[in-house]
Amino acid sequence: MADVAKKWTGGGREGLHFHCPGCDEVHQVTTDSSTHPAWQWNGDLVKPTLTPSILVQSGHYAGGAAAERGHCYCNFKERTGKDTKWKCGVCHSFVTDGRIQFLSDCTHPLAGQTVDLPLWAEGQE
Repeated sequence: MADVAKKWTGGGREGLHFHCPGCDEVHQVTTDSSTHPAWQWNGDLVKPTLTPSILVQSGHYAGGAAAERGHCYCNFKERTGKDTKWKCGVCHSFVTDGRIQFLSDCTHPLAGQTVDLPLWAEGQE
């Protein structure tokens, strides 16, 4: 069977990358228990299980000073005149046995669904 995730190391840390079909981008988590935060991983690249849940927030959902000033990806083009591939959003999921369960607080179309993780394509980091 082919891998759906890729192990990474760098800066004295290690973790896991996987392609999120809800966000259509790569998410990464740290699995090195000597760092914080760290997720527990079953060591499987074909059917990974990660705990606890994974919460990715971007743009105004992530908060911070820029969001408080109304500077986020939602109005980036209006403010700068430039396009961006980035979006404001929430992706909250559980990864279990190579499947990703999207919780209802996700802002993408797969909210509330469980789907297989897509195969890892080299070079997609």
